[in-house]
Amino acid sequence: MIITLILAWIVFAILWKVLKTTVKTALTIAAIVVLLQVAFGITPQDIWHQILQIPQTLSQIRGGK
Repeated sequence: MIITLILAWIVFAILWKVLKTTVKTALTIAAIVVLLQVAFGITPQDIWHQILQIPQTLSQIRGGK
């Protein structure tokens, strides 16, 4: 019984750390997106389009060498 409680506490502590990190990361990304939109007029769609272009850009860079 005690081992089960200890194991449950360890799992809970790990999940709590993961949740905190995930929320912190999500809020940071949201703040960056809002800042880009307000300061420079860059929309989330513009950012997503650039992210989708990364593989093509990398292949062009590798092909250019």
